[in-house]
Amino acid sequence: MKTPNHFVYLIIFLLPISGFAQEVINSELTVNSERIEKRIFELAEFGRNEKGEGQRVAYSKGDVEGRQYFISLMEKAGLQVSIDAAGNIIGKRAGRDASKKPIAFGSHIDMVPDGGNYDGTLGSITALEVIEVLNENGIITEHPLEVLIFQNEEGGLVGSRAMTGNLKEEALDQRSASGLSIREGIKAIGGDPDRLAEAVRKPGDLSAFLEIHIEQSKVLESQGIDVAIVEGIVGIEDWDITVTGMANHAGSTPMNDRQDALIAASKLVLAVNEVVNSFEGAQVGSVGKMKVEPGAPNVIPGKVEMSLQMRDLSTEKIMQMFDNIEIKAKDIEAETGTQIAFKHLNLSTTPILASKEIQDKMAQAADALGISHIRMQSGAGHDVQEMGRLCPIGLVFIPSKDGISHNPKEYSSPEQMAKGANVILHTVLLLDKN
Repeated sequence: MKTPNHFVYLIIFLLPISGFAQEVINSELTVNSERIEKRIFELAEFGRNEKGEGQRVAYSKGDVEGRQYFISLMEKAGLQVSIDAAGNIIGKRAGRDASKKPIAFGSHIDMVPDGGNYDGTLGSITALEVIEVLNENGIITEHPLEVLIFQNEEGGLVGSRAMTGNLKEEALDQRSASGLSIREGIKAIGGDPDRLAEAVRKPGDLSAFLEIHIEQSKVLESQGIDVAIVEGIVGIEDWDITVTGMANHAGSTPMNDRQDALIAASKLVLAVNEVVNSFEGAQVGSVGKMKVEPGAPNVIPGKVEMSLQMRDLSTEKIMQMFDNIEIKAKDIEAETGTQIAFKHLNLSTTPILASKEIQDKMAQAADALGISHIRMQSGAGHDVQEMGRLCPIGLVFIPSKDGISHNPKEYSSPEQMAKGANVILHTVLLLDKN
């Protein structure tokens, strides 16, 4: 049977379009997993105490020495290194077209007390590894590139907040884990707290910012997935709750004649769990703090103060869940003879969505490299969320062994780190082509 001419023309017409739509990825261009692991271990020595525990908290001696070590690696890689007024380390690599806005990537190297070796460090060393691979293969990007190492991420995203202009003056006098105030700490690492305005970048100053991080949970490990492409970083809403009943003698008051604030509070905890689970999605809700008064074994609880925190990529969904919890609370009041009062705290964190284009580029890179991936949201905060105020962002997670983080047992294998780092490397190159 003869093929109709119009069908032949259609095939000829579609082939070039398909070729242009999908950029070619060189799967042989990969990071050096041994070098990544070696540098993870080398950086781990800074701030380690006599028990072998990591104590590289921001502004400590270990942090200062670790930063100096990292700067030396950046300089050896040919980066033009500077420290901004907030104490962030910035390494620049020129591109062919100086008029293009830089593509940036990085993380932090400070840790929590008794912390692990991978949180933040992985993202920082991966950023440097991208530069090393480009150097070794003689690749000059069109865009300038920047490696950003933020200071004091663990103390509340201090460095990235300073870069986005979101670090308040009153925050400078807060004490850090090192014992120094943030103001004193910035001076100790080479910044100038009196000139923080000079560290602020404007929206549009960067083309994109990418970060890779350990998942800090078990989802990837349990599903046997190599990486997660993060859709966004959740928003957080907090409430203080006061449950008021009547304190009374625990021996002489009949069970059917009590206004037990703790019974009401317990029912409310269960209601929170029920409501949050009733919605579709990955939202979470927690009651993490509870104070019972008067707190005596022979007195019926007359008052309970408790917390409520809910997280999701949609603030609207969080507030819908709260509305449902309030309805449940009214039923509990009627059932227990108590009063339940909610106070919405002024601590809101706005959800930050990752760029859909960058997510798709990450998926494209992963597919070309044979790296399995899923999409998920991040329930924890990262520097990348602050950078979302300035430019499109992308975040990759790799598995954490047993979901452990902020702990000396924190671990990800060299193979897992390399897979995530390769996604970052090729995402940078894909973004550079656009």
